[in-house]
Amino acid sequence: MKLPVMRPSKIPNLITSKHLNSTTICESKLPIINPPHIQSVTEQNLLKSITNSHWHFVEQVSDTLSPTTISTTLHNLRSSPALVLNFTQYFNPNNTDIECYCTSIAIICQLPSPKSSLQFIKTVISSTKFNYKDMFDGLVDARKRLGITSSLMFDLWIKGLCELKRADEVYKSFYLMKRNSLVPKIETCNCMLSLFVRLNYTQAAWVLFAEMFKLKIDPTVYTYNIMVNLLCKEGKLKKAKEFVRNMEELGLKPNVVTYNTIVNGYCMKKDLDGAKRVLEGMKRKGVKPDTYSYGALVSCMCKEERFNEASELLLKMEELGFVPTAVTYNTLIDAYCNKGYLEMAFTYKDEMVKKGIQPSVSTYNSIIRALVFEGKESEAENTMKEMGKKELVPDEITYNILINGYCRSGKAYKAFNLHDEMISKGIQPTHVTYTDLINVLSKRNRMNEADNLFAKIVDKGVVPDIVMFNALIDGHCANKNMERALVLLKEMDRVKVQPDDVTYNTLMQGYCKEGNVEEAIEVFDEMKKRGIKPDFISFNTIISGYSRRGDMKEALMVRDAMVTAGFNPTQLTYSALIQGLCKNKEGRLAEELFDEMVSKGFTPDDNMYYSLIEGIQNVDEFLDKDV
Repeated sequence: MKLPVMRPSKIPNLITSKHLNSTTICESKLPIINPPHIQSVTEQNLLKSITNSHWHFVEQVSDTLSPTTISTTLHNLRSSPALVLNFTQYFNPNNTDIECYCTSIAIICQLPSPKSSLQFIKTVISSTKFNYKDMFDGLVDARKRLGITSSLMFDLWIKGLCELKRADEVYKSFYLMKRNSLVPKIETCNCMLSLFVRLNYTQAAWVLFAEMFKLKIDPTVYTYNIMVNLLCKEGKLKKAKEFVRNMEELGLKPNVVTYNTIVNGYCMKKDLDGAKRVLEGMKRKGVKPDTYSYGALVSCMCKEERFNEASELLLKMEELGFVPTAVTYNTLIDAYCNKGYLEMAFTYKDEMVKKGIQPSVSTYNSIIRALVFEGKESEAENTMKEMGKKELVPDEITYNILINGYCRSGKAYKAFNLHDEMISKGIQPTHVTYTDLINVLSKRNRMNEADNLFAKIVDKGVVPDIVMFNALIDGHCANKNMERALVLLKEMDRVKVQPDDVTYNTLMQGYCKEGNVEEAIEVFDEMKKRGIKPDFISFNTIISGYSRRGDMKEALMVRDAMVTAGFNPTQLTYSALIQGLCKNKEGRLAEELFDEMVSKGFTPDDNMYYSLIEGIQNVDEFLDKDV
């Protein structure tokens, strides 16, 4: 394994025999390195070559070295960490073992700057050649052998794991440090806590926080800010404020980040008044709010659709000398776009530009989504072209929004053109992209093309998700190809994609449309066997199937089962039952259901009236009812 460490600048740029075959050597008439000389390399001349930076020789003999030779050489270089770092580039699986790597790490960590050490550690971790526990034990042994008193190598080891997001190994490595009576630095603890919070390892974060106090590791303001953030993510705002008081008792002064975290916590719960109270409290404590403090409030106001207040606060920010960030403007623009207020969205976009704030891809995505929602695909595409003029590269979200718009309007040709453009620009289509394309083909009864596209997706190594499978199954059910739909259901099992209620409801609807209610019932039973609870759509589908076929006794029994399962009949339930009863000339029962439906606040539609008029005897009496 070649570790990607920069070669020392003194190495001449020459071609060695290692890179040439015999034919090349003969043709170029380069001198042949004497094989016996390579084989007779000793620890002494290897050490001398490294000390004198004769790296060409080290490269030539690297494949002939043994782990023992390298370990001995490293030990002799223990006071020269820079040379050891350069030497590591000649390590490979044949000439090294775990002792070589651990010894190298222990020595390299003595460099003044931890940057190179950390990079080497991350490279070793990423190689997956050794497990974390063996490496940790190896570092403990190397530290003893070399007589190093510092425990920095363990802090950097854990930091490397953190940067690679190896949360489980981080947690276990912390306890290995504790078992070996090694106390991590506060910066290392903060790094671990930050990772746990980001990855939602909530319990690990709280356990580590408690362990820090047991080990008498003094927390910093940064430590408390991480834990306050965790409490706010959990919605425990009262506890977060208690933590702030606890900070102050320990002599730590909460900073603007501390208060902004709590402000944002209230905003996440859409408690604008609570956020404002925290803002006022921080002012009283002498902590000045910053752009992010007000930006969080603007975001909260937008979520609550208090647009006028958000706009007023934006003006107040400018009066106070704060320049709103792109994120703040994007929040406003997105909120106005979601409400369909495109004029205001464009106004804020222009305002951003005037203030020298570059609109981001997110800014344009919000506007493009709003245009597509209003059916203005051409304007949306022009807006995407405008991004190019601003040297902004549309991302997969931009393309997916436009593709979805063209698919919804049935413009498959346009959608596929955009798909091809994505690929030509090196932007990988996502599951969302493919699902929309399959949907548009299915809606236009182009199932062969939908199947071919699905096959191409699988050939690319993309594992279809539940939404993509459901789209294709829905297309085949709508086109009365139940056999193919069932094949896809089996394919889901093969690739370990769990069917959901949508999958089964779609299959039941497909069978019921063909009048095959018995097959639909089998699907219904299989759904329950898989532990997927039928919903009101499941029951309504079976009720509609029986009603269309005129099997009203069975339809009413399913209605009763639906109520027993805790679902109230919907307007669709009543409509299917009433129309079915009328076809069977059971007008009296249909009228009773009609009265029951109206009493529950449902409004009858025209089809229901027509069915009742044709199916009941006392039409005049029915028409006189005050509905």
